[in-house]
Amino acid sequence: MRKIKRIGVITSGGDCSGMNAALRSVVRCALYHNVETIGFYRAYKGLVRNESVRLGRRSVSNIVGRGGTILKTDRFPEFKEKSWQKKAVSVIHKNKIDGMIVIGGDGSFRAAHKLSSVWGIPTIGVPATIDNDINGSDFTIGSFTAVNVALEAIDKIRDTATSMERIFVIEVMGRSEGFIALHVALAGGAEDVLLPEMSFDIDRMCEDIKEGRKIGKISWIIVVAEGAGKAEDVAGAISIKTGFETRVVVLGHVQRGGIPSAFDRVLASRFGAYAIDLLLAGKTDKTVAVEANRLKAVSLSTAVKAVSRIDTSLYDLMKILAI
Repeated sequence: MRKIKRIGVITSGGDCSGMNAALRSVVRCALYHNVETIGFYRAYKGLVRNESVRLGRRSVSNIVGRGGTILKTDRFPEFKEKSWQKKAVSVIHKNKIDGMIVIGGDGSFRAAHKLSSVWGIPTIGVPATIDNDINGSDFTIGSFTAVNVALEAIDKIRDTATSMERIFVIEVMGRSEGFIALHVALAGGAEDVLLPEMSFDIDRMCEDIKEGRKIGKISWIIVVAEGAGKAEDVAGAISIKTGFETRVVVLGHVQRGGIPSAFDRVLASRFGAYAIDLLLAGKTDKTVAVEANRLKAVSLSTAVKAVSRIDTSLYDLMKILAI
C-alpha cells in the first residue's frame, strides 16, 4: 500500500453551503496526520490546467460558516474524454499527489470513478449537493441549508399570500429529486407540493382550492420541484380552472447560497475527516456516506446510481396538516 504524503482536493459541480466546512476538515485532518494538501481551483477544469494552491492551516481559517467554496467550482463535461482525463492524471503526478478527494455530487463522482478505476489514482468522494441524491447516504452536505433558505423565503411569501388572499405557486430546485420541495412544503405549511417522483392531479387540486375558499381558506401555497413542472404552467392552469388570482415565485439559485446550517457544518466536518481516514487506510473508488448517523464507505459506482427515496408519509402528513 502506497504511503499517502500529499493529497489533492477539488470542489466540483454545483456549489452548496457546507463545501467550505468540508474543505476545512480535509485540510486540517490531513495536517493532523502529517499529510500535505494541494487544492485545485475550478474543479476538474482547474485540475487539467494545474491551477493549484498549497493549503495550510491558515488557508482554511474562518471558512466553516461561509457559503460557496473558496476553491471555486465549474462544470467540465469534456472530462468524459480520455484525453482530458490523461491530462489530469499528468498534473496529479507532476504535483506528486498520492490521492485525490472530490467534494461534489453525482456528476463529479462519475469523473472521480474514472480517475480511480481507469487511471489508478486513489480517490475518495465527499457528497455535497443540495438535491440529496447520492445513493447510499441518508444526507448530503448542503441539502438542509437549501431547505432552510427556501423556507425563509416561503415564510415571507405566506405573509403576502394571506394579506392579499392569493394563491402562490413557488418553484424550488430539484430536477429529479423532490427532497427540497417536500421538506420545505411540510415545514412551511404549504397546501400542496408537486414532486418528480409522484404523479399529480391538477384537477383535484383545483377542486380542493375551490372547496377551501367555500369554508374560508383565503390563501394557498403550492410548492413545485423544477423537475415536476414549471410553476408558471401550474399557476396558469389554476387560474383558468378556479378563476382565482395566482402568483408565481421562482426561487432559483438563491437556494445554493447562504450560511450553512449547524447540521451541514457538522456533517461536512465528519465527512472531511472520514475521507482522510479512508485514503490513509488505502481505500479508493469510494465516497463517504452516512446511514442512521453512522459513517460508512460506498463505492462510487453505486453512489451515482439513480434512486428514489421520497418519503410518501411526509406528503400524507403535509396534506393532513393543510386542512
